[in-house]
Parts: sequence; structure tokens; C-alpha cells
Amino acid sequence: MKTTWYFDNIVLPGRPEVDAEACLSVLAAPMATEAQPNGRMRFWGEVPFGDSTRVLRVVTLEDGETVHNAFFDRSFRREAQ
Repeated sequence: MKTTWYFDNIVLPGRPEVDAEACLSVLAAPMATEAQPNGRMRFWGEVPFGDSTRVLRVVTLEDGETVHNAFFDRSFRREAQ
């Protein structure tokens, strides 16, 4: 997995509950995606967390591969189908 300096040195040490394996699973099978105005991409996916699941948002650079940020997104809401 390709990552930025920011992800390796700021995100991972500051958010020990986020790991590379979870980010990879979200990128492989996102339940939603969105392009940001700056060209970066957002990917959301459910990942195991304790006895339940939570929604992880993974932000990549414009290439859609290089992970820049990741965090549990409590405000994510599925669109009504």
C-alpha cells in the first residue's frame, strides 16, 4: 500500500485504532466513493471494530491509491436507495 508522509507519521501514530489492513479492505470494496474538490478521493467502508463494525473513511491522493488520511466517520449516512 502506498502512503504519504502525513499518513505514516501523523495519522497512524495518532489513531492506533486505524491500521493498514482496514484501509486496504475499504479501498478494495468501498460502499461509497466521492471525489473531493481538490482531486483527492474519499472511500467509505465498514470494518470490524470490537464486537461490531464501524465506518472507516479513507482519503487517497488523486491517484486513488496513495493513502493520505483515514478515520472512523461517525457522520456517514447511507443514501436511501
